[in-house]
Order: sequence, then structure tokens, then C-alpha cells
Amino acid sequence: MARLPGSLARLRVAVRDCLDDLPRGSLVLVACSGGPDSMALADTLAFCAPRAGLRAGLVTVDHGLQDGSAERAAELAEWGLGIGLDPSEAATVQVLGSGGPEAAAREARYAALDWAAERHGAKAVLLGHTRDDQAETVLLALTRGAGPRGIAGMRAVRGRYRRPLLGIGRDDTHAACEERGLKPWTDPHNADPRFRRSALRGAMGVLTETLGDDIVANLARTAALVAADTDHLDAEAAAVADSCADGGALLVEPLAALPAPIRQRVVRTWIFQLGVNGADLNHHHLDAVEALVAAWHGQGPTFLPGGVEVRRERGRITAARPA
Repeated sequence: MARLPGSLARLRVAVRDCLDDLPRGSLVLVACSGGPDSMALADTLAFCAPRAGLRAGLVTVDHGLQDGSAERAAELAEWGLGIGLDPSEAATVQVLGSGGPEAAAREARYAALDWAAERHGAKAVLLGHTRDDQAETVLLALTRGAGPRGIAGMRAVRGRYRRPLLGIGRDDTHAACEERGLKPWTDPHNADPRFRRSALRGAMGVLTETLGDDIVANLARTAALVAADTDHLDAEAAAVADSCADGGALLVEPLAALPAPIRQRVVRTWIFQLGVNGADLNHHHLDAVEALVAAWHGQGPTFLPGGVEVRRERGRITAARPA
């Protein structure tokens, strides 16, 4: 028997391990753009799912931003059916969200994937982000001055979404496509320097040449280490959040007594409970609310995205939406 190429073996082990907690008969969807990472993942899922007693399907999202995208999406859905992924469908979306074109496209894409998962009753949706994507995410977070939550990068599991390839290099997904005779599509946006992540990919090549190949793995490891610390602090904050709450407001005295990392998490969670869009929220907003607690000198209200007015009054942090 011919030995399985290393790239295929690593992908199959990663996907198999990602699925091993799902009940037999469950449906797993893979989000597939047609690029080498997601196409290798879809092909691997088609191999692993039936051997684990699972059903597997594919969803490709047509953002409508490039000529011929609808035809490519239809061809990809047909390919999925041909390798045993059923359902295999193309979802067309309109990119209208806030936070810039990349954030808007991501928001529309996840909405389509959520809808597909709900309709089909999928237990999990697999995403094709690799170790290289994780390293890029960490660097992007650093350039934005993000805190630990940004540096923690993408999570292997978040809700129904799973990323089995976060420990797999992009070289392996490309090699797997070649071994399997797959013909992935190269998105021109991935080389367009107008997009921050695309511009960073060119810089990553320079960093790797300068600092060595280990930089990608080390950045991904940094994300994993910071994620563990972030999860612990989040749990600490969740445990004390009720003691700081007063209806829909926050009590200043118990909030101010908390260590800053815990307090800031309690405040951030409260802000999201107000319905503020996370894509529009930045550290300036968070710092302004923090100042109402920890650097109070009688200042007036601060405003969050969506016109939410936050002020300190009579020992409470309150919020009001515009009329």
C-alpha cells in the first residue's frame, strides 16, 4: 500500500480530531470559497465524515464583488455534490455592513453561514483558516494596538464554528490540493494591497526571510498562550459581573474596586449587552467609559457607536439610546 503523503495525513488527522465529539449522524458543513485552504478542507471532510458516521455538506458564499463570482460559486457547489457533500449550495449575499469592506463582507458571510446551518440543522461549520492566517491575525492585532483579545487571534472552536486547520501550515493545504488533483481558485483580492490582510501577506514574506520560518508558528503559539490567559480573565469577570449590576446600569463603587483587567471586561460585556456593534467599537470608546469609573472628575457623557450615550450619575454608569 502506498504511503499517504504527509500533507494529506496531517489534514485528515486534524479534521478527524475536530469531529470526534459530534454524535453519529450529525451534519457538518464546510465553508468553502474555492481557494486552496477551504478546498483542501472540503475534500478532507468528504473523506473523514462518512468514516466517522457523520453527514457532510458545503456552503459557498457569493459576495457579488467580482465578475463571474456567481458562476464560480455554482461550479463549486456542483463540485461539492460530486465528491459526496450534500447539501452543497451557493449563498448570494449583499455586502452592506459597517466597519469597512473586509468587515462588511465578513459580516455578510457569517450571516449566510448561520442561516444555512439553521436551515439544515448542522451541528458544526468548519472554516479553513490555517496557522498562517492565525499569524497574520496576531500581527494585524498588534498594528491596531489591540489588547489581549485581539492578540489571542482566532479560536479553534467558537459556537458552531470550528477551525481544524489552525495548526496546519498553508504549504500543507496547497500540497494537498496538488496531491488530490484539485483546482483551487486564486482570489485576486488576496494580492490587492488595498486590503490590510493582503498587504500584510507581502510583509510576512519579508519577515520570514529576515527572521526565519519559525515566525509563523511562534506567532500562532503566542495566540494560543494569550487566549488561555484571556479565557481565565473572562471567567473571573463573568463571576463578579452581577455584583456590579443594577438593572441596566453599572454600580461605580464595586466596579472601581476591581482590578483593571477584570473591570474592563465587565464594562465591555455590558456595552455589548446594550446592542453596540462590536465592529464599530474601538479602544477610544472603551477608554472613555473606563474614565467614567477610574478617572472621574465630573466629565460629561461619552458616546458609543449607534449614538448610545453613557454617563455617570449618582454612583451609577447609565446608558441611553437616542430618541
